[in-house]
Amino acid sequence: MDADIEVFFFPTMNGHRVTIALEEMQIPYRLTCVNIREGDQFRPEFLAISPNNRMPAIIDHGHPGGPLSIFESAAILQYLGRKSGLFYPSDEAARTAVEQWLIWSVAHLGPMSGQCGHFNVYAPLLVEDPSHLVYAKKRFTEEVNRLYGVLERQLAGRDYVTGEYSIADISIWPWTLSGDRLGQDMSAFPNITAWRERIQKRPAVQAGLAAGKDFGATTRSLSDAQKLESTRMLMGQTAQSIEERSRNTAV
Repeated sequence: MDADIEVFFFPTMNGHRVTIALEEMQIPYRLTCVNIREGDQFRPEFLAISPNNRMPAIIDHGHPGGPLSIFESAAILQYLGRKSGLFYPSDEAARTAVEQWLIWSVAHLGPMSGQCGHFNVYAPLLVEDPSHLVYAKKRFTEEVNRLYGVLERQLAGRDYVTGEYSIADISIWPWTLSGDRLGQDMSAFPNITAWRERIQKRPAVQAGLAAGKDFGATTRSLSDAQKLESTRMLMGQTAQSIEERSRNTAV
């Protein structure tokens, strides 16, 4: 079967949300690398698909109305769930439950985990005085801890976030894999730990995590110098800098 779904991708937690979903739903797909460490996200042709200059994004080349592009991982997961009829219930009450936790993941867990990771992993490379980071590290580490507590309570007595495995689990799960790097004592969250392991064992999840493994090294494997270069590329963006980088990377 030809792969109608083109995924604009780099192997990060956000990117893996989409490849895991596609593997779980058994939807054929092909990957187009968006190397965020080299500035591919600023190219005009990518901005036409993803105006927020973030990956992942997809194009469904088989859409009945013509090629359909979608950016933002939650919107992509919802689209794929509707397209496949899997992991996104049609019953209104069940669907609403899934959507609540899907939105929680992109409005709270993802952004707060990202900020926590930034101030604990990347910001120390950029500032001369580490004391300037003390409050930010404490603020976001504590907020991630609070959010883990929310998830821990929700998973009590459940195998998956809303009972049945869904796009909510697919969206939340990758962000919990770095709990240790985010200053969390995972022994305090046994429900999350068991849920993480339960999902990790799914063959489609393993296949989704392996997707694009040749596109670039993981952050954990980068040297400090590489992390610094990557951080300078990814951080400090403004409206003007995006315009300038887009012009400079125009094909």
